[in-house]
Amino acid sequence: MGEYSKEDILRIAEDENVRYIRLQFTDILGTIKNVEIPFKQLGKALDGEMMFDGSSIEGFARVEESDMYLKPDLDTWLIFPWSSDDARAGRLICDVYDIDGTPFSGDPRSNLKRLVAEMQDMGYEDLNLGPEPEFFLFKLDKEGNATTELSDNGGYFDLQPIDFGEDCRRDITLTLEDMGFDVEMSHHEGAPSQHEISFKYSDAVTASDNIQTFKLVAKTIARRHNLHATFMPKPLYGIPGNGMHYNVSLFRDGDNAFYDENDEFGLSPCMRYFMAGLLSHARGFTAICNPLVNSYKRLQSGFEAPKYVAWSGSNRSPLLRIPPSRGKSTRAEVRSLDPSANPYLAAATILKAGLNGIKYKLELDNPIDENIYEMSTRQKETVEDLPSTLYTALKALKEDDVIREALGDHIFKQFHENKSIEWNMYSSQITQWEIDEYLGQY
Repeated sequence: MGEYSKEDILRIAEDENVRYIRLQFTDILGTIKNVEIPFKQLGKALDGEMMFDGSSIEGFARVEESDMYLKPDLDTWLIFPWSSDDARAGRLICDVYDIDGTPFSGDPRSNLKRLVAEMQDMGYEDLNLGPEPEFFLFKLDKEGNATTELSDNGGYFDLQPIDFGEDCRRDITLTLEDMGFDVEMSHHEGAPSQHEISFKYSDAVTASDNIQTFKLVAKTIARRHNLHATFMPKPLYGIPGNGMHYNVSLFRDGDNAFYDENDEFGLSPCMRYFMAGLLSHARGFTAICNPLVNSYKRLQSGFEAPKYVAWSGSNRSPLLRIPPSRGKSTRAEVRSLDPSANPYLAAATILKAGLNGIKYKLELDNPIDENIYEMSTRQKETVEDLPSTLYTALKALKEDDVIREALGDHIFKQFHENKSIEWNMYSSQITQWEIDEYLGQY
C-alpha cells in the first residue's frame, strides 16, 4: 500500500483517531485471521513483540509449542475506510515467527518469501503477478444469511438496468482505491450476478496480500448492499464458475525476462522453460490452486474452465494462455486457479514449478490452438487431463516432490491431512442427485 516507518504509523494512527488495529495473517487453508489490539499496544506490535496462541489456528502448532510472534509488515498499514470516525480501525499484515525468532514453517506468507528468495538466488528480482478474481453477488435472506438467489440477470460487460450489482461493484472499487489499490477494470462477468474487479500486478507477496484484502473488502461492502460476495468456485449448476487467473512474468535487471524481440513469437527461452515447468507440475499443484471439493465442479463443467494440461496463444480451453501483449507485458496466464485458493500457497507452487523448468531447461511442447473441448475423443487422448476430483489432486500432490518442496514439510502435511478429511466427509454424503437418479430405479 505504501512505504511506512514505525514513526509514520504511530503519527498517522494518532492523527486519524485510530483506536484499534487488526494484526492480520493467513492460515494454511487461506482464511484471514487477526488479533485486535488497542492503540496503546501499537508500538509494541510494530516492534514485533506481540504474541498469540498458534495452537488455536488450523494447521499451525500443537499446544506444547503454541507461543508465536506476529511481526507486521509496515508497508501493509492502512485504515479501513468503513470504520466509524469515533473508533477508526487500522490494519497490518503480519508474518508469523516461532518463539526462537525464526519464520514459522507453517506460515504461508513466510513460505512464499522463502520461494521468492530462491528465485532471487537464480538471478531474478521479481515475479510479477496479476490476479483476476471473480465472485458472485447473491441476495441475503431476512435473517442476513447467504443464499444462492441471483441479484441480477446480467451478462458479460452488461450495465444497468440489467446489472443490478453495478452499484455494489462500484462501491467495492471505490473502497479499494481509497485503500491504495490501482484498479484496472471492473465489470459484470459472463454469468448472472457474477463480477470481476482486476487490479494492477505487483510482486508475488504484495499481490497475495492484495487478494486477501480484496476478498475482505468485497464481503464487507456487499453486506452494506444486503448482498453476499462469494468466491466459491461453482455455486450454481449450468452457469460459469468463479476463476482466478494468474498472469505471471519474471523480471531481471528491470526487464521482462519472458520477452525476446528476436523470437518469432516474442517468447524468450526463459519463458518457454518456465511454461514447461508449469505444465510438468500442473497436476501436482492443482490441489493447492483448486483446494475444495467444489473446485472440480468448475473444472469439469466447461465454460472456458481449463481441464487440460496444454498451452496456446489465443485458445482459452488449455491451462496456459499467452496474451498477445509483448515487451514488458509478455506473460503467461495460468487459467486453472479459482479464488478459494490460498494465494500465498498458489503463488509459491506456481513459482517453484516455473523455476524448476528453468533450472532443468525443460522442453515446451507445441501449442494446441484449437478448442480442446471440440476435439475428437481420439485427439483428446494425446492431451493430459488435470485431476478430476480433490481426491485425485491430493494423490498427484503427494507424488510431486517439487511441489511438496514448494510447500515445505509442515504445510504439506497439514494441508494434505485437512483436505483428505474434507474429501472423506464429502464422499460419504448422499446427495439429492443420487436419490433422484437411483432410488426409484434400483
